[in-house]
Amino acid sequence: MKVTRTAVPDVMLIEPRVFGDARGFFFESFNQRAFVQATGVEAQFVQDNHSKSAHGVLRGLHYQIQQPQGKLVRVVSGEVFDVAVDLRRSSHTFGQWVGAILSEQNKAQFWVPAGFAHGFVVLSDTAEFLYKTTDYYAPEHEQCIAWNDPFLNITWPDLGDAPKLSAKDAAGALWANARFFD
Repeated sequence: MKVTRTAVPDVMLIEPRVFGDARGFFFESFNQRAFVQATGVEAQFVQDNHSKSAHGVLRGLHYQIQQPQGKLVRVVSGEVFDVAVDLRRSSHTFGQWVGAILSEQNKAQFWVPAGFAHGFVVLSDTAEFLYKTTDYYAPEHEQCIAWNDPFLNITWPDLGDAPKLSAKDAAGALWANARFFD
């Protein structure tokens, strides 16, 4: 696998080795030993999640203030623009965001460590999104920062229309009112 550190170095883009021919393709979507060797991250994953969303759906920016989750995310059908925001006050990249296109074609994965908010917007007609997490979902600790917060100034792709949001995401907190990690 090829690992590329982003402008926020703890967030990594991971490109697997894909073996393909006229019949189709094969790749290891996860191998614990290879992941640790390539990234230096010794994460233990405890939960796998799968979501499907329509074009223009924006999910995020989510995080858990307690039981923070590291996430290894990928797209198995369609295409999304995926975003990670550093919420760790002690980090030199605190308040910075990075984004990447994840798709069924590029088969890339994004490592989003604990201490980050995460979100994505669907660029294709639909997208199926898979992610492994390092801690269990704890709705009582879930937080949401507004996807369009002016401080973060995330450059989301132009969809032509406003993104489709859940009520929770539409009510996301502004950066100035958000809870952070030490």
